[in-house]
Amino acid sequence: MLSSIKTMFLILAATFTFGFTYFCLKSDIFQELYLAKFNSKLQHRQSIFYRTNPDCHPGPLDIKFAYNMSLLKIISQNPNLQPGGHSRPKYCTALQKIAIIIPFRNRESHLRTWLYYMHPFLQQQQADYGVYVVEQTEDTLFNRAKLMNVGYSVAIKDYNYTCFIFTDVDIIPMDGRNLFRCSDNPRHMANSVDKFNFKLPYNDIFGGIVAFTKEQFIKVNGFSNVFWGWGGEDDELFQRVVAMGMKVERPDQTIARSKMISHKRDPGNESTGKSFHLIKKAHERLHKDGLNSLIYTIISITSHKLYTKITVDIGNGEDASSTEGILNLFNL
Repeated sequence: MLSSIKTMFLILAATFTFGFTYFCLKSDIFQELYLAKFNSKLQHRQSIFYRTNPDCHPGPLDIKFAYNMSLLKIISQNPNLQPGGHSRPKYCTALQKIAIIIPFRNRESHLRTWLYYMHPFLQQQQADYGVYVVEQTEDTLFNRAKLMNVGYSVAIKDYNYTCFIFTDVDIIPMDGRNLFRCSDNPRHMANSVDKFNFKLPYNDIFGGIVAFTKEQFIKVNGFSNVFWGWGGEDDELFQRVVAMGMKVERPDQTIARSKMISHKRDPGNESTGKSFHLIKKAHERLHKDGLNSLIYTIISITSHKLYTKITVDIGNGEDASSTEGILNLFNL
């Protein structure tokens, strides 16, 4: 008797469960609730997937400059960094080894902002990279191009880099699809900056962020060393690229969108008014002026957690290696 009651109870329970399930599956309200819960779980899983698979980088990024960011906080947010600002992808072997080179003087807040945004950006792109900040010690005219030549010369001895990206400290890309990689030709990667309303100001512009393979950079003999003060070295580099039979590649302007940190021109970085004459003669000077004529003295190389700091004496714009001296030497 007891066994029969149990059997009847199980049959009734199974019938009720089947009926309730059938009703729920047919119910629009239930389907909406189920789909909402499923989508929520899917989004959560996607967020985990993107965090654990850095090659799944996003599209447009929301860039809001954080000027008061501390280095300790940036370090805590990038636990996988190795000393010197080096990082390698966990799940694959990168095809390129990238040196990021930043010419620098008295721009600490901008550097912190750059580090805050760019380390996660580069790690999401599965980059095998290191960051080199090259600081000019002299309180004289700034020589951005010469500092980048120094950065290349130091980095090439530090690791077997195959790609060199030269970037200003005040430009932040706004789209994860703007891949920090080298290509078959030198690349101009800051061709859509907010300062210029995301347009190319003129066709020969080649500044902000540029990328060269080792072979390409040697082919153009690096940057000129004679541009003291503001302006001209990027346009001259463009002429070197053209003179050596290469062309400049640029990403789509929507993908290449970048934000520039607004600031006044630094003391010691005033325009000298001499760049036009140097640019005009770039093709005649490129084999004499560049990596093969680079003279500098390393003051110190310090391996920080977020970057390698290269402090260097590159002379000044008034000695024998100044613009006037080089012009006289080459009879230009």
